[in-house]
Amino acid sequence: MNTAASLADAIGRHDRRALAQAITLVESGLKEHQSQARELLAALPAPDQPALRIGITGPPGAGKSTFIETLGGHLIDRGHSVAVLTVDPSSVVSGGSILGDKTRMPTLSANEKAFVRPSPSSGTEGGVGRFTREAIAVCEAAGFDRVIVETVGVGQSELRAASMTDVFILLLVPGSGDELQGIKRGVMELADLILVNKADGQLEQTANRTVSEYGAATGFLQARTADWKVPVLAISALKDIGVVEVLEQMEKFFVHATTAGLLSSRRESQASEALMQALHEGLLDKFLRNEKNADEVERVRRKVAMGQLTPALAARALIDQFT
Repeated sequence: MNTAASLADAIGRHDRRALAQAITLVESGLKEHQSQARELLAALPAPDQPALRIGITGPPGAGKSTFIETLGGHLIDRGHSVAVLTVDPSSVVSGGSILGDKTRMPTLSANEKAFVRPSPSSGTEGGVGRFTREAIAVCEAAGFDRVIVETVGVGQSELRAASMTDVFILLLVPGSGDELQGIKRGVMELADLILVNKADGQLEQTANRTVSEYGAATGFLQARTADWKVPVLAISALKDIGVVEVLEQMEKFFVHATTAGLLSSRRESQASEALMQALHEGLLDKFLRNEKNADEVERVRRKVAMGQLTPALAARALIDQFT
């Protein structure tokens, strides 16, 4: 039995060490590892039941890790198993994660029904890692029926994160309207639930006011999910206030999306988008691995940097030259 098949078999037996090894393998940029990762993904057992994939985004300081820890605890209490894929900003020096979300979810990380995996974004736009989608598939094959993906949340387009999850949650802080003025509309249109965190103590009134403002704003936006009115809730992840209601809204959404056939159609669309994304990235990688191509790209890049060529014309010239 080859290595990929052995690893896939261990994952099917819910071996946590094998799960960690598999995610390391699929995240590796080495050509040899990517070949092994493809074999592994093809050999993975089908999950016993479809997992609910939960995307969570929000600005730094919104309390995403605290919310995930509290939410994850409630999910486990209800009999679920929870995998958390946290995507950290990457160090410009090492390329590794610089925040270490695992250390910010100590209780959840120690629970045998949970698996927490921080990964570097490696500069990938959209607040997720390049191979987050593959990591989700590995977690599902390992038997986790709730997979949470936490994005970087640095104000980039969150479309990519939304395109690989079933329910997408936007987590905000009280009085955050002005801070998010430049990005909130696009993110709000993707959100299936909007939560205002830290609604306790002196911030409680501000949080309730923020909920009213966002509740009114959602009435003017086109919801991502048909026949679904986006709930806007005040919560305190730290004090465990309102988190049970969030869980109930998530389950309600899951039932709605499944019954209406929206979940299956969304996943079909997501699979198609994933294929095109993988093709774009794979073709670019293969193109740049050719030394002659890489040298020519670098020569043209310098011309663009000096203003001698526009990016669009430079790209068109390179494509015409090598196709």
